[in-house]
Amino acid sequence: MLDILFSHSYYYPLDQKQWNNKTPYPPLGTIYAASLLRKSGFSVSLFDTNLRDNPFEIEKEIQDQKPSFLVIYDDGFNYLTKMCLTNMREAAFDMIAIGKKHNCTVIVNSSDSTDHYKKYLNKGADYVLLGEGEISLKELVFKLVNNEQIDLLKGIVYKNDLDYTINPKREVLKNLDELPMPAWDLIDINAYKEVWARSGKKFTLNIATTRGCPYKCNWCAKPIYGVRYNSHSPEYITKLIAALKENHSVTNFWMCDDIFGLKPKWVQNFNTALKEAELRITYTIQSRVDLLLKEDTIDALAESGLKEVWVGAESGSQKILDAMDKGTQLNQIYKATQLLKLKNIKVAFFIQFGYLNETKDDISKTIEMIKELQPDNIGISVSYPLPGTKFYEMVKDDLKFKSNWKDSDDLAMMFQGTFNSRFYKKLHRYVHKEYRKSQAISNFHQLLKNPFSISKDKVRSLLLYFYYAPSSLLDKIILDKMKHTHES
Repeated sequence: MLDILFSHSYYYPLDQKQWNNKTPYPPLGTIYAASLLRKSGFSVSLFDTNLRDNPFEIEKEIQDQKPSFLVIYDDGFNYLTKMCLTNMREAAFDMIAIGKKHNCTVIVNSSDSTDHYKKYLNKGADYVLLGEGEISLKELVFKLVNNEQIDLLKGIVYKNDLDYTINPKREVLKNLDELPMPAWDLIDINAYKEVWARSGKKFTLNIATTRGCPYKCNWCAKPIYGVRYNSHSPEYITKLIAALKENHSVTNFWMCDDIFGLKPKWVQNFNTALKEAELRITYTIQSRVDLLLKEDTIDALAESGLKEVWVGAESGSQKILDAMDKGTQLNQIYKATQLLKLKNIKVAFFIQFGYLNETKDDISKTIEMIKELQPDNIGISVSYPLPGTKFYEMVKDDLKFKSNWKDSDDLAMMFQGTFNSRFYKKLHRYVHKEYRKSQAISNFHQLLKNPFSISKDKVRSLLLYFYYAPSSLLDKIILDKMKHTHES
């Protein structure tokens, strides 16, 4: 009989946009929790939902293994789980029902259950872990197994008759190196490799070097790791990379931190640790443009193997950046992009449209910034109010009929913005076309300067110009009509 069956509630096939990318990442947060509980003496197993298309397959797993506890522990390092998508919420509810049907004690930890614990408890969950959950989970399971009182146990909420008992908040874990290495042995790595092979991209695994983000962008929710910043040591991360390389032949990594390398000299010490271990890797990070401009950060990143950085550019309008409490300046976006390109590091932009009081002039400035700076990739979304944020409080009265997206491609405007959902969905397509069109023009100029720089990707880009140019023009005509309709 199994003590704990771990699972989580993100299903890539239920999020078609992400499934089509064919670049799934294992549930890192889940296997951190599983590793800690196993180290604490419990037998654990994992039902990994990532590559499955429905929650009902877990029933056979429960029947076969007969776990005492079903722990639905979402990967808090995956930004998709922060979005609290309703497809995944419904899947979690189904898993809770199946667990209770087979007499499991059901414990849940996720961004959505932290924000909406009543919904999960009303669906049958016995306990919800609020925020960072590993230590709360370990203590809760120990107490339940030993029939001890839980009324003083920090970081949990549960239902007591018809009322809800919310225990005191738990302090965050500061020394992350106290955690054992993630239980990568519970993951079917080959299954992930097979999906990645269909994408044509180099297989990549996810690593978290930190927890939390101290910056206060007013639209960004932090229900799991909060407004804090604690990091693993460079030595811990180097040891983890060495193990993944040895056991799974992986040398390419997605550093899934909200902010990579904020701690002074961390990046430089990481570079040194990799050299001492004779590890050569490539990796991708998320960062801020102001942070990248500090000291010799870009030099150290390039030397240690950084190949791509995603930055929260968000907007080409300083007015919008200031309204978001972003804390960055447009000139920093330009300077960081230019310096990264000089080091042959790819730069990708997160772009956000639809923020309160955005005008067509703000939109135009953002498009011009993209075309001028020519990032290597862009990810476009619209402003999405999440509980616990200042932005949510500003628009919550508008959230009457819909307060969560169904999947990550929903892109619905759920509050009264300058334009409606239909406009922003068309804008999303238009900006991508303008971006690809400007890439083709840039490649053409490079080709004129250096005919020997031609490559298959550049030839493809040039040919696609003849598709994007007329298609983009048509979208612009439609968008202009939509603007005028809205203004009238």
